[in-house]
Amino acid sequence: MKRERVILYSDLNNFFASVEIALNPTLAGKPLIVCGDPKERHGIVLAKNEEAKKLGIKTAETVYSALKKCPELQMVGSHFHEYKKFSKKVVEIYGRYTDVIEECSIDECALDMTESTQLFGNGYTIAERIRKEVKEELGLTVSIGVSFNKVFAKLASELKKPDAVTEITRENYQEVVWKLPVRELLFVGQSTEEALHKIGVRTIGDLANVDEELVVQKLGKRGRQLRIYARGEDEEPVKAVKDKEDLKSIGNSTTLPKDITDREEIKRWFYAISESVAGRLRAADVGRANTVHIVVRNSFLHDTTCQMKVPPTALCGDIAKAAYELYCQHFPVGTRVRMLGITVSGFDYHIEQMSLDSFLSGDGASYEKKERAENAIAKLREKYGYSTVQRGLVMEDEKLNGLDIRGKKEEISSKTDKE
Repeated sequence: MKRERVILYSDLNNFFASVEIALNPTLAGKPLIVCGDPKERHGIVLAKNEEAKKLGIKTAETVYSALKKCPELQMVGSHFHEYKKFSKKVVEIYGRYTDVIEECSIDECALDMTESTQLFGNGYTIAERIRKEVKEELGLTVSIGVSFNKVFAKLASELKKPDAVTEITRENYQEVVWKLPVRELLFVGQSTEEALHKIGVRTIGDLANVDEELVVQKLGKRGRQLRIYARGEDEEPVKAVKDKEDLKSIGNSTTLPKDITDREEIKRWFYAISESVAGRLRAADVGRANTVHIVVRNSFLHDTTCQMKVPPTALCGDIAKAAYELYCQHFPVGTRVRMLGITVSGFDYHIEQMSLDSFLSGDGASYEKKERAENAIAKLREKYGYSTVQRGLVMEDEKLNGLDIRGKKEEISSKTDKE
């Protein structure tokens, strides 16, 4: 008889803000935001703690707006190198209980504890041990979901925050999950929710019991997959990415502070997002990418994706240029843009030495020179903060000036069919 899987999904609470408090305990108990440049008081809120959240402060709102809600608000700049250090330490705690760890983002992991239960007790017991150890050793809190598949484990991690363990079992999932709004299910965004509402699907239970042909007719194969998730039939394994070859794509996206139409402004956002993508590409050490994808969400919340092949690159400038070229090819002047995203794929793990022809033409030498420059800038930012060095193009836009776009939604994926 096949053993029931035991999956944990961990989500570090208010991670960036919590790390800042762990580094400076005098900030504890005070409303706090992580933002672009605290001295200049501009940019947007990248992260906030529980106290700030209770005052109605939201991620991605302007610092100016947040200060109107709380003039005594504590503000700190982002220190991404510290966040990575803490993330690594948390993963080391997870590693005490399993080596099957899927790092979904800097603050979220899926863990397969199926075999570990023989040594450490049931899934709930292991989750409680991890929660306590993270809190005692690192000063961070984590919400952990426990279930028999990844989708329900992630959903469980969202149900109680902060600092909690929630379990969804075979016995209680219909009672716990099916009454929730359908938007709470993984990969159900606003546009998908609206499409499901049109066929009478408002809860996860409605989706689980809807006629399969109807939901496929409305959403295609994605509708079938969502129905599988709702029914608790997800069988996707927790995948520990041990080899670079497992990585399929690296990307980042951001919802804009307001709808924009100006192409120069859109170009600046593409460069800001590309900084993040290039940085994560560099950190992943997977060589260069040969395909650039963009996703654009318009004011009607409709997403459009397109892609193009490029000469293998890991440079921010090349990625941004391709993204903007794609945008200009596929979107008419005046398009109202709500969200922008860039993903790169097609990694070349074995870059050949530049050919003699390439060297003589200057192409190869030019690339290597740009690469050295970007690596040097990355080291400066790692040591002194992201806003230390900014592109002139980005500095032209006060909404981007001082913004560490890496604080926005990031994606490193071993899949390519994400919503």
